[in-house]
Amino acid sequence: MARIRSIVASIGIAAGLVTLVVLWWPQQRPQPTSNAAATATGFLEQTLREVAAPGFARAVAPIELQFPRDHGPHPNFKTEWWYLTGNLEDPTQRHFGYELTFFRNAVSPRASDPHSAWSTNQAYMAHFAVTDSSAGRFYQAERFSRGALGLAGAESAPLRVWLDDWSLNGTSNDDRCRGCQTLTLSGRSNDVVLRLTLRSTKPVVLQGDAGWSQKSLDPGNASYYYSLTRLVSQGTLQIGDRVYSVSGTSWLDREWSTSMLASDQQGWDWFALQFVDGTELMYYRLRTVDGGVAATSAGVWVDRDGISSAIAADDIALTVLEEWQSPTTGTRYPVRWRLRVPRHRIDVALQPTLNAQELTGAFRYWEGAVRVLEAGTAVGSGYVELTGY
Repeated sequence: MARIRSIVASIGIAAGLVTLVVLWWPQQRPQPTSNAAATATGFLEQTLREVAAPGFARAVAPIELQFPRDHGPHPNFKTEWWYLTGNLEDPTQRHFGYELTFFRNAVSPRASDPHSAWSTNQAYMAHFAVTDSSAGRFYQAERFSRGALGLAGAESAPLRVWLDDWSLNGTSNDDRCRGCQTLTLSGRSNDVVLRLTLRSTKPVVLQGDAGWSQKSLDPGNASYYYSLTRLVSQGTLQIGDRVYSVSGTSWLDREWSTSMLASDQQGWDWFALQFVDGTELMYYRLRTVDGGVAATSAGVWVDRDGISSAIAADDIALTVLEEWQSPTTGTRYPVRWRLRVPRHRIDVALQPTLNAQELTGAFRYWEGAVRVLEAGTAVGSGYVELTGY
């Protein structure tokens, strides 16, 4: 679920210090330590769980989402993200997965000095990861900055989100296609550079109730949430000295909220699957601290023509078939599943292209490319996110 596509772990008392570092040292990119990771993770959980947030808007009911405006930022909410994942191949069918995500977090309802170019209440974070499935390599990078002085920010109409030279830009495809976008993205680390053009072939999918996605039964524990479920993607990927021409499909998730998680919710498993027959499936399973599944877990099915229908928690049967333990953090994650949706005649296995797709920066979680198999035959591809393990 875009996915802050977040990590849920213990709350740290010093959590706010991470954001203060971002706001006061705008060009600093601190290398996370284990203590920094716990602190940042605690701050994120506090943001997602916050119930009393004076001065911030809450997602308390459905509203009419408007495009292209809502592709851009919503600074009156505490948190939002632009979450891109995708599966790509070069002409020899060498497979790559990627994630490029921008997170905005408001640390207060307003800047301390609205007349100063230095003053801001907005902190930005971005994650960039590439999976080279054939080589068995996973590359990851993260950046932090303040939303001032042009260092990071977000704009709408046309869409522009950036942090340093990582960027996402958009223009409208067709006024008749509600919310469609042509996007360009750019991300880089020391060894990897990705540049893509993405064109949506289906209208925006409004998740939940017309874009209002309720994560728990507590009032306001919800987000405004929409997706572009099939983005035809083409561009270049450079790894070291080698440049690959790549193409494939991508997925964009957009959410903004002030709080989402209830006190008994531990994390979530998010699945975004694109089938070769032109259909898509998204499902997020909200896990509770006692090992159960929250009733507010939900998803969506999108047919070939872009018509979507909601999926409830009891519509899906999800079974873990295999786990993997990270040699870096010692965390155990599920990495192979059987997923069944009887009313859509889906009975598939999900298999990562590489088990080791754990992000281990300031926020620890597993986000990786998967193959969708039916009776051993590939019928699609997708991405899975696992938080709170």
